[in-house]
Amino acid sequence: FLRHGNISAGEFVMFFGYVNLAFGPFRFLAALYRSYRRSVLAISRFVRLKRIAPEVMKHGKKTLPNLRGEIEFENLSFSYVRGKYVLKDINLKINAGESVALVGKSGVGKSTLSELILGYYKPKKGTIKLDGVPIQKLSLKWLRRQIAIVPQDLSLFNDTLINNIRYANPKASYEEVVEAAKAAAAHEFIENLPKGYYTKVGEEGVKLSMGQRQRIAITMAFLKNPRILILDEPTAALDAESEKKVQQGIERLIKGKTTIIIAHRFSTVRKADKIVVLDKGRIAELGNHNDLMRKKGLYYRYYTLQKGKAR
Repeated sequence: FLRHGNISAGEFVMFFGYVNLAFGPFRFLAALYRSYRRSVLAISRFVRLKRIAPEVMKHGKKTLPNLRGEIEFENLSFSYVRGKYVLKDINLKINAGESVALVGKSGVGKSTLSELILGYYKPKKGTIKLDGVPIQKLSLKWLRRQIAIVPQDLSLFNDTLINNIRYANPKASYEEVVEAAKAAAAHEFIENLPKGYYTKVGEEGVKLSMGQRQRIAITMAFLKNPRILILDEPTAALDAESEKKVQQGIERLIKGKTTIIIAHRFSTVRKADKIVVLDKGRIAELGNHNDLMRKKGLYYRYYTLQKGKAR
């Protein structure tokens, strides 16, 4: 039409302008519908989240002003699936300030035992007592403030190192953070980072090595300064040099604290006051390193097997 002079160039441009105006509302409606569908999905997820019970186990409001840190398991049994017990008839007393190592194959209930102390699950049978008081009578918020965990792999936020460390104690000053890092043998490597304590560590702490993340976990435990410590295989994935540095921090950390050590590496458990060998959900052996080595039972077998592999 334009070539034959039926319409002018202005009319040609105006035609496409009108077409664009005509279809504009339809594009807007399509975008609106997509936004609506996303909103419906988000609201349904929020409603499902609101319906989830915050804790399976009901807790009281009691607190213990002078907590010593004595933990006692009485006839404790637990299962994730009905009839399939992970822990069965556990009777164990951990004295205040005592270090206890949990040893055994994967899946025997070592981590489950520590999670029960934190009130994550309700035992199927038996009780857990803290200083003689059943934990279900204690305030859950208060209970968890008394416990610090040094995990196998620490998850960090994409934020500065100091903000991540302060997650353990939001009111801590810069000086207190530095003191905790020195005690955990972490201060030296932190000072060598581009911006020191104000260096961003990346998502999940990807800018730090495994050994460095472990020392940050110990720093956080020092900063929290709890009565009870749970060390969940803190040196399992470390090389010999990193393990030595982390071990130095752990030795300083556990002094005077009730400590539960979950470990496969026997270098971590040898110095424990008490070693608990779990097998098929039950306590198979109990004693210190020397006693259990003399018995030549499960612990002796695990220890000699690992020692042989290390050579």
